[in-house]
Amino acid sequence: MTTPRFSRRRLLQATALLGTAQALGITPAEAAPARAKTPALTPAEMAAIEAAMGKKGTYNEAQAVHTTALPRNDLKVTIKGEPVPIPLGFGGWASIKKTLDGKSAVLMSDTVLLEEEVNPLISAAQANGLEISAIHNHFFYEQPRIFYMHLHGVGTPAALAAQFAATIKDSKLSPANQPPAAPNPAAQSGNTGSGTAAPPTGKELFDLPALDAIVKYKGVVNGPTYKYTVGRDDLTVTAMGAEMTAAIGLNSWAGFAGSGPNAHVAGDIAMLEGEVNAVIKTLRGHNLEVVALHHHMLGDSPRMVFLHYYGRGPATQLATGFRAALDQLGKAPAGGHGRH
Repeated sequence: MTTPRFSRRRLLQATALLGTAQALGITPAEAAPARAKTPALTPAEMAAIEAAMGKKGTYNEAQAVHTTALPRNDLKVTIKGEPVPIPLGFGGWASIKKTLDGKSAVLMSDTVLLEEEVNPLISAAQANGLEISAIHNHFFYEQPRIFYMHLHGVGTPAALAAQFAATIKDSKLSPANQPPAAPNPAAQSGNTGSGTAAPPTGKELFDLPALDAIVKYKGVVNGPTYKYTVGRDDLTVTAMGAEMTAAIGLNSWAGFAGSGPNAHVAGDIAMLEGEVNAVIKTLRGHNLEVVALHHHMLGDSPRMVFLHYYGRGPATQLATGFRAALDQLGKAPAGGHGRH
């Protein structure tokens, strides 16, 4: 029986607010939520953030998000004994955007930590008025062992930046305590050869048009890596009064390192609960390893689950697995909990 047009419109409006229009079985085009516009950060607010952080950030105007990158250039990381570059997934970030009503702002952060750094940072965050929303791994087989801790808070943009800067000031996360990024990207992967020729970047190491054709997105070159970041534009997700978008952490990504014939891929898939096992099945069917399943945020609506994966092989084969996982998104059955 066809739903009357008036009722259908009202259902769409209600579910757009909750970000769960998919549960009605409506196509993505019909379900595209009518988003409220997040108020922009002002130049003065961004200047205050950067002054507190001690580092210039980037501003995503479309999503009204200011992000400070926090790479761990002090680390030398191996996976199964093989050096890998820091941009593969060993860089943290802190992002700030305003709430939808513009009355305050939220901070979301992902921090890259050695085991012995986790609890000192917890204590520092709590002492400075920030909260911990998740602690977990992103990798298997890495040395040294790396953990990721998500922090969040609510306040003015300047106050949040000051709280976060105070939290990290005595840690290696602070830009003031980091060595500069190696001018030679290969140095980040442990390659300290004395040759003067510029090392290859992701543009030379991979067939980017071939990967883009598989993934159906364009990635970004960062030194010897190539990375895709894909948002959940089919959903409206809120937390602490702010809309969660790709620039503040609600995204799926895939980072490639190595070379076209012999690549590493590491990444994350952002899912509704009902999408989790379909994604797991797809990744395993493409010989990609599932290494973590967890949340990143507290109080998000609808509830989002994040899955980290890793693989080795030809880059095109790995990209096919990532694309297949993305194809499972937007298919969650009614109720959002798979068969249950």
